[in-house]
Amino acid sequence: MYSLAMLDRIVTHPGGAHKDDLLAVCVLVAQHGVPVFRRDPTEAELDDARVAIVDIGGSHDPARMNFDHHHFDREHAPTCALSLLLEHLGLYEDAKLFCDWLEPAEWFDSRGPGKTAKWLGVPRRAISQLNSPIDMTLLRRFAGAPEHHPGEPLYAFMQMVGQDLLDYLGTVRSRISFVRAHGQRWQVPAGEGAIEVVFLPRTEPVADEPSAAAKSFVRAEGLEKVVAAIVYPDRRGEGYGIARYEDHPRLDFTRVEGEPDVHFAHKSGFMCKVTATDPARLQALVAAAWR
Repeated sequence: MYSLAMLDRIVTHPGGAHKDDLLAVCVLVAQHGVPVFRRDPTEAELDDARVAIVDIGGSHDPARMNFDHHHFDREHAPTCALSLLLEHLGLYEDAKLFCDWLEPAEWFDSRGPGKTAKWLGVPRRAISQLNSPIDMTLLRRFAGAPEHHPGEPLYAFMQMVGQDLLDYLGTVRSRISFVRAHGQRWQVPAGEGAIEVVFLPRTEPVADEPSAAAKSFVRAEGLEKVVAAIVYPDRRGEGYGIARYEDHPRLDFTRVEGEPDVHFAHKSGFMCKVTATDPARLQALVAAAWR
């Protein structure tokens, strides 16, 4: 799955930095731990598979570790340097499916903020409203130095970002397989119909990130328009968490906050924590939250 090529260095463009080139570099430094240079690549470097060229150079050639998209024609599907690297690593399809931020990043980098906002169906200003000081500081600090080397604080942070992304994409399929092996799909009667629920029972040991695993299972199985709620082991207690899937509008768990076995219900109504463990009682709580 992952590239086994040994790198000597990473070269990316000087000037302003964007999310896609920074994240691509993060993945590479997590894998290889080599210095990063922000400058134009030489012809020799473009031909050298020991030098990763990111978001610059006019070449997409994974065999030579070149990952640039700027020479693609304007009708090419939105893509970015990170997409090309993830594709090379065999991780792109899962990243596209399970990392909701990736496709907007592709659009932003290849189409700009205006067309990205139109594609998302939001006002142009919403693009900048989603930025935070974390984004701005990391991008500015990354862009502000011509070189980044192991042992520096920013380099260590980049390694953590890249490693977390690799770890997540490396485990998401195993989590889905776990839910597929242990989980259940419930049809909970409510009104004249039924509520579709994915239930992940408590196991020993408890599933890693049980709520995230259940959500990934729903997406992987193409059940986004079917499932309304997930029920999963509470890692802080012996009971369960109950949550609406993707903010399903018919579920409001403040409706059950007065129940004796509900010890926490979020005021926005999207989830609750319960001491109940009996499946029949869990189903009754889901039904009671239906409106």
